Amino acid sequence: MAASASKPLSPEQEQELDEVFARARAALAIIETYDQARVDRLIRAVAWAVANRSTFHRLVEMGIEESGLGDFDSRMNKRMKIRGVLRDALRSPSVGIIEEDVEKGLVKYGKPVGIIGCVVPTTNPDLTPAGNAIYAIKARDVVVFSPHPRSKHTTLETVRLMREALEAEGAPADILQCITLPSLAASQEIMARSDLVIATGGQGLVRAAYSSGTPAYGVGAGNATEFVDETADIAETARNCRISKTSDFGSGCSADGNVLVPASRYREMLDALQAEGGYLASADERSALQRVMWDDEGHRLPDTVAVSPQALAQAAGFGIPSDATFIVVEGDGIAEDRQFCKEKLTTLMAVHAYEGSFEDGVDVAKRLYDIGGKGHSCGIASTDDARIDYFAQHMPVSRIMVRQPNSKANAGAFTNGMPMTSSMGCGTWGGNITSENVALRHYLNTTWVSRTIAEDRPSDEELFGDFYDAALEAADTIAAAR
Repeated sequence: MAASASKPLSPEQEQELDEVFARARAALAIIETYDQARVDRLIRAVAWAVANRSTFHRLVEMGIEESGLGDFDSRMNKRMKIRGVLRDALRSPSVGIIEEDVEKGLVKYGKPVGIIGCVVPTTNPDLTPAGNAIYAIKARDVVVFSPHPRSKHTTLETVRLMREALEAEGAPADILQCITLPSLAASQEIMARSDLVIATGGQGLVRAAYSSGTPAYGVGAGNATEFVDETADIAETARNCRISKTSDFGSGCSADGNVLVPASRYREMLDALQAEGGYLASADERSALQRVMWDDEGHRLPDTVAVSPQALAQAAGFGIPSDATFIVVEGDGIAEDRQFCKEKLTTLMAVHAYEGSFEDGVDVAKRLYDIGGKGHSCGIASTDDARIDYFAQHMPVSRIMVRQPNSKANAGAFTNGMPMTSSMGCGTWGGNITSENVALRHYLNTTWVSRTIAEDRPSDEELFGDFYDAALEAADTIAAAR
């Protein structure tokens, strides 16, 4: 079935897809027979093929040169994410019995989901294929990658290296495949033909995944915000914000775009961000930045996405010091027509003051997420556990990082327990089917085997509580009246 798109599939694309999926089905029939030890060795092999320092160095250089996006040092650090995904995968069973609950008489068996269609974003042309390959092979799935046209050669090379590693281990290279003629229509066709879709990218892509007719995991839009209260260590918070904001030139949807700070600590926060290398833009410079970041209708312009702060300032017509690491603007309100409270995806951060109590500030944060980023993630800089609990109870987000850099922590870190991933669900808030980090269990089908247990049937009194007692009293009253 050809995809419906403005530009239909070419005959060459149709032929490539037919051949790719035929090979994928053949490879699936083989990997489905592998035991746990076999798949564990394979995921080590494919991970090492791309995550060793020299190879990843080459892939990062290739990706930045090809797409024109991102920062080399930050991209290099992403090889640690591949190690984290491998760690999580190796620690979890995926073949045969994966979980057992003796008390309930339940045993769960892991099964492959089949062919996974993975749409690769241009901002992670190497990390996304590697992470998806590790989890998919661990689950005994096969993957067809659809690269972004802007970085397709980097993704093709990443997949080629992993295919070589599979062949060296005597496994079919076609467990992992990447199309060579990418387009929107090709991505849509891959999604329609696959058994499961994992789509990381813009909202148009995610909507296409959900409308493909294939079960899909997509991600919602981000607008990561750091919420600060009066107990926060401002210097530590500014450092975490800088780390989050500057990672890969702010290209990720987890990069801090906003800081909400009590009015009483607003100036202190601005000073601390400048101490971390932030350049505080003037009101005129802020207006110039808005003109090059958004059009008159509020649509984000692509030319200033994931660029250095110097390039961003230059595009806006002014210069900043060469050692500035990001640009800070003072927020001009939380409203639909205020662009700086929305997602930036570049090396710019807005700082907003809130008046009143902590609870008043949380209400401001909720309004901000109603405008953009609902369901994704945020951070809180507080040392008060009761306030952290209140924040967690009220914020419409899937993950909250406590005193951590959002973009380095919410997709999993070696210093927290979040599952490692490059795809983060945003729940129904963000139009997604899951609010979890997409990890190994999402690549598996599960068969539940149930055995009988001692009867577990509570009494009506236990089940209905006061309602049951009231019914008894009413019955006694009626009986006495007779």
